[in-house]
Amino acid sequence: MPRSIEYQRPWLYPKQLEAIFHDKRYGCVEASTKAGKTVGCICWLFEQAAIGGAEGRNFWWVAPIFPQAKIAFRRLKRFLPRHLYAANESELTITLPNGAVIWFKGADKPDSLYGEDVYAAVLDEASRMKDEAWYAVRSTLTATGGPARLIGNVKGRKNFFYQLSRKAESGEPNMAYHVITAYDAVAGGVVTLEEIEDARRQLPEHVFNELYLCKASDDGGNPFGLQAIRDCVAPISHMPPVCWGWDLAKSVDWTVGIGLDAKGSACRFERFQSSWQETKRKILAATDGDIALVDSTGVGDPVLEDLQKPGTRFEGFKFSSASKQQLMEGLAVAIQQRQITFPDGIIAMELEQFEYEYTRTGVRYSAPAGLHDDTVCALALAVSKFRIPVAAPRVRSL
Repeated sequence: MPRSIEYQRPWLYPKQLEAIFHDKRYGCVEASTKAGKTVGCICWLFEQAAIGGAEGRNFWWVAPIFPQAKIAFRRLKRFLPRHLYAANESELTITLPNGAVIWFKGADKPDSLYGEDVYAAVLDEASRMKDEAWYAVRSTLTATGGPARLIGNVKGRKNFFYQLSRKAESGEPNMAYHVITAYDAVAGGVVTLEEIEDARRQLPEHVFNELYLCKASDDGGNPFGLQAIRDCVAPISHMPPVCWGWDLAKSVDWTVGIGLDAKGSACRFERFQSSWQETKRKILAATDGDIALVDSTGVGDPVLEDLQKPGTRFEGFKFSSASKQQLMEGLAVAIQQRQITFPDGIIAMELEQFEYEYTRTGVRYSAPAGLHDDTVCALALAVSKFRIPVAAPRVRSL
């Protein structure tokens, strides 16, 4: 006869609950050290296995190395009444009464993670894992459609966890992004303010910022300068635009339009994915006769031709390695000299993750693999027109 077991979730403070217990398939949580991310995800994985598990179903806790996986293994054993599970100390597994098995694994040999069907997974300290570990774990979720939670401190910008977090933060479908700083943990009652302030005094600034404030240090590949970007962040202006930049896309990337006012402040921001017909309609409605520089690369060329009707002031810009380099160098000057401002959020985020590298033919500018640079390109196009003297903004009739 099946047994009924009453379960009460351990107390978690609101930020923990919001960051981990949501309905998105993928959850990325950039969190301060000792902010409760591990405890929260132990509870989440246990509930996945206890409620959705069955005989033969596997649930994984993956840490950068095997000894770290043992920490979560021991914690879960302490949480559970001894008669409710069977533990295998050599394989680090916990088998629940419904037959579900929770495995605790190390990711130092990613090839060893392939092959199994996994119904839910947690990647702990994901910023310290190899990219290949995520690829392997993601493959194990394919047959089951299982969810995953990726948690960790911020550790630079050149790792899959940072890049995946940026995709989640930008609103990718079925992804959630949350950040839990040390001060959130103080408010939640899991660490003292005195301890955090002591860490601030004892640690180098860039280390404290990553471990406690979830702010990535500059890995040296950003062409604008992270501090320069932050110095340009300001609320969006309510003045009328004098010029626009439009970067075009249809499905995978985003069509983005940014308007700048007479002082160089971003005053309009449009970002959407639509059919070409709808894209043209939205651009015409937003721009409303203002000067605009439009990406006319590839499929953008016929779109530009359709936009260039009597009464409009659209110009085309074809992206190439050389033209993009020149465009981005102009944007870098505008940011570093604080000639422009823009709101926090998607624009600042894409600027911060933007990279450059020297190649045999020049300097290559782009977003990291898998991420977007649509807002960067749109802003650069707008700045290109702004730096050229433009007519005073038209007075719109009401």
